[in-house]
Amino acid sequence: MEIGLSHYLTVAAMLFTLGVFGIFVNRKNVIVILMSVELILLAVNVNLVAFSTSAGDLVGQIFALLILTVAAAEAAIGLAILVVFYRNRGSIAVEDINVMKG
Repeated sequence: MEIGLSHYLTVAAMLFTLGVFGIFVNRKNVIVILMSVELILLAVNVNLVAFSTSAGDLVGQIFALLILTVAAAEAAIGLAILVVFYRNRGSIAVEDINVMKG
């Protein structure tokens, strides 16, 4: 039995669905929302690498590396904002973030 393109696409579809499900179901916790966005980006990376491998070129893998870089920067900046917000307000609830409107 060989692992083919359809297996990778199935795993990516499950990751993407789990990420979207995490965003829409749990709207109260900012950390879970950030983790769900990371799952969606991971699903995109799996698709890019799978299609790149099946096509025999490196363009999809290079795009996957760029997406990993953006995801790492997004996670670092998002968590830094959450730490500062928690120090100022004492909670990281999504309802409290509306207070930041200026």
